[in-house]
Amino acid sequence: MIETRCVTSAVKETISDIQLIENIKTGDMSSFEVLVNRHKNFAFTIADRILQNEEDAEEIAHDAFVKLLTSIDKFKGESKFTTWFYRIVMNMAISKTRKKKIRTEDIDNRPDGIAGYSSFEEFGGLNLQDRTYYLNKAVSQLKEEERLLITLYYFDELDMDEIEEVTKIDKGNLKVKIFRARKKLAVHLQRLLPSELESIM
Repeated sequence: MIETRCVTSAVKETISDIQLIENIKTGDMSSFEVLVNRHKNFAFTIADRILQNEEDAEEIAHDAFVKLLTSIDKFKGESKFTTWFYRIVMNMAISKTRKKKIRTEDIDNRPDGIAGYSSFEEFGGLNLQDRTYYLNKAVSQLKEEERLLITLYYFDELDMDEIEEVTKIDKGNLKVKIFRARKKLAVHLQRLLPSELESIM
């Protein structure tokens, strides 16, 4: 019996998001588990980029999947599942930041990747783990919207149409915002890396 479940689970890992959703609509909770495991890390990443708090981000990621389950019938397959779901995560995270505030008071082609920034090349010798560390630290210094756009565009590699659908920012304005966010990120990296490297050399 256990062996059968393992085979079934392995097969479901290869099923598309759309098919998993159709399975969930029929009450198949094992498909929901596969969907959660497939997208939970990036759901957390999006929430964390906005909230800048891991505990709050974990809560939002969890709540987003609960909302997904309760509103699964609203997904009609007219767009990619990820753009629909990421918008749920984004809206819930932004809503939480607003509540916390109340309580307490030109890019046409995708570059090879952020890790290829000249800022990294100027301070060669950094391995992937170090690059990720410095990159995340630099991203955390951007504004909320800029963090989100950088995350969607570079980390999840959504195209402009998909980001427009998630954020509801028109494509022309979106290109300008991503361009500016990337420039700011490069500045933060240039400021961060020398001081960090001096402290560890």
